[in-house]
Amino acid sequence: MKKINLKLATALLCGTMLFSSCVGSFSLFNRVAQWNNSLGDKFVNELVFLALNIVPVYGVAYVADALVINSIEFWSGSNPMANIGTVKTVKGHDGNYLVETNKDGYTITKKGEKNSINLIHDEKTNTWNVEEQGKTSKLLKMNDDGTAEMYLPDGKTKTVTLDARGIFSARNITTTNGLFFATR
Repeated sequence: MKKINLKLATALLCGTMLFSSCVGSFSLFNRVAQWNNSLGDKFVNELVFLALNIVPVYGVAYVADALVINSIEFWSGSNPMANIGTVKTVKGHDGNYLVETNKDGYTITKKGEKNSINLIHDEKTNTWNVEEQGKTSKLLKMNDDGTAEMYLPDGKTKTVTLDARGIFSARNITTTNGLFFATR
């Protein structure tokens, strides 16, 4: 269980580096679009889409995201539209995992089990840590120069860039024969 959770935590953190952007997440606009897509079949969705464009709900949501919400997210580092307490199901190789959004990170639990791990972001040091059964370990630190410092199991650190090449390097560092370093 511990090895599986740490594998998932490492994979999720590597994924966050791939999908981060200073453009912003446009969460308000995306919520409106998701709500529209959840209403019914494609004909209902199209009618609601047209109505929300005529009444300019989509336009107002987009402008609010671009000018206000994404600016707050960029300068503060936190998304004011984040759904704290939201739980999403993520499919893993060996079952489903429940990922709950917390104020400072995520709680990951394998479905049907009680043990969980916490991915915690420390804003003061700009580090991501993993906490399991009362033990906390540093995973990585986001640097101001567009790089991340990875904490390796031997106590050393490795700096990687936050681009595709850096992610590839991080995967090579963290995997040995298909096993993540955090599982040792």
